[in-house]
Amino acid sequence: MNWIILIIAGLFEVTFAFCLGKVKETTNTEMYLWFAGFLVALSISMGLLVKATQTLPIGTAYAVWTGIGAVGTVLIGIFAFNEPTTFPRLFFLTTLIISIIGLKIVSG
Repeated sequence: MNWIILIIAGLFEVTFAFCLGKVKETTNTEMYLWFAGFLVALSISMGLLVKATQTLPIGTAYAVWTGIGAVGTVLIGIFAFNEPTTFPRLFFLTTLIISIIGLKIVSG
């Protein structure tokens, strides 16, 4: 169950990174709404990470959490913010995904 909580925490990390990107692109009231979304997503993500680390090793949980956030944020950047999709970028993104899966496998 805590692996599921950790995955959800990672997805909220992606959400707060997306909101941060939107803060950068907007102004006035809309910027503050995206910033509020950033704070809410950040709080949920951290709270779920704390919950997951009650039974999972901290090193593994943190690495998986940041890995999910990194992969998701790169994908959000590509699809929502028109960032480049070069071969090296996709290659290293793939190696990161493989590493996250590997950590899950060896952590039991």
